[in-house]
Amino acid sequence: MAEVVYTKNAPDAIGPYSQAMKVGNLVFTSGQIAIDPATGNVEATTIEEQTHQVCKNLTNVLEAAGTSIGAFNGVYGEYFTSKPARSCVAAKELPKDVLVEVEVIAEV
Repeated sequence: MAEVVYTKNAPDAIGPYSQAMKVGNLVFTSGQIAIDPATGNVEATTIEEQTHQVCKNLTNVLEAAGTSIGAFNGVYGEYFTSKPARSCVAAKELPKDVLVEVEVIAEV
């Protein structure tokens, strides 16, 4: 059974979707952009600032689902001590003209 995940500590979805869905022991987040949930606006202007806001939003959504990004980061850091290869997908245009969007699949 799927369960909708919601927290006021992350921005509301812009479209007809939820912040995340919890299915069994997995959480699937929708892509998070750098909207500040306190204002509903994109306050950050640089990729660094926007990435920090995105990570804060993801952290809050995952915590609302009963998990966190902490365990992943600890293990990831043990293996990838230099710059690893990774997948990045370019998009012609992201909502609100932001510079970065991130989605996560996590285990509860």
